[in-house]
Amino acid sequence: MPGKNLPLGRATREAYGDALLELGKANKDIVAIDADLAKSTFSWTFGKQFPERFFNIGIQEANMVGMATGLASSGKIPFISSFAAFVLCKGFDQLRMGAAYPHLGIKVIGSHGGISLGEDGVSQQSVEDVALACALPGFVVCIPADEHAMKKAVHAAAAHPGPVYLRLGRPKAHVLYGPDVEFEFGRAIQLRDGQDLTIVANGLLVAQAVMAADTLAEKGIEARVLD
Repeated sequence: MPGKNLPLGRATREAYGDALLELGKANKDIVAIDADLAKSTFSWTFGKQFPERFFNIGIQEANMVGMATGLASSGKIPFISSFAAFVLCKGFDQLRMGAAYPHLGIKVIGSHGGISLGEDGVSQQSVEDVALACALPGFVVCIPADEHAMKKAVHAAAAHPGPVYLRLGRPKAHVLYGPDVEFEFGRAIQLRDGQDLTIVANGLLVAQAVMAADTLAEKGIEARVLD
């Protein structure tokens, strides 16, 4: 069971890059599109290995979604990557009409989610991306908590027949799981048992929830933590 002294691992965006590269090696139908942020989203690792299946189209998120719908309609599995604030906000109408209602297997990757890049200002921060994604019919929405959960989520997204939104973080994430963590969309993972209250969290805040539960335990309050 993880505790207060959680080690810092890699950022979930780095784990995404690794998992995307693994998928590319295993499946020739995997393609990646990025809106001029490949170095930040780590999709560049895929592009370096598979340049013929990687498209950096510049700052045009809506067109990126349109390209992905065409690729998905042709039997490909497109992963489209940008900052969460851009890919959901700027591409929402295309995601709604082009991916959600036709239920196409587009995998949307929103990096630097929330206020995890506070120093870049409000134009880069995204506090509404999850609400927007949850409003899209048929979308699976997932915010993995650490590098191991992220890799599992990327592989699960590729196997899922419909559209998926994965939110990535910029900073390094505390390690909560091992490489063999059992992962399933829609199923919570219990990290800490407790009878007094339950804390439900996702993404980077899961580690904070575990640490908060440990602090509560020192005061005699046993909190369950669900990711």
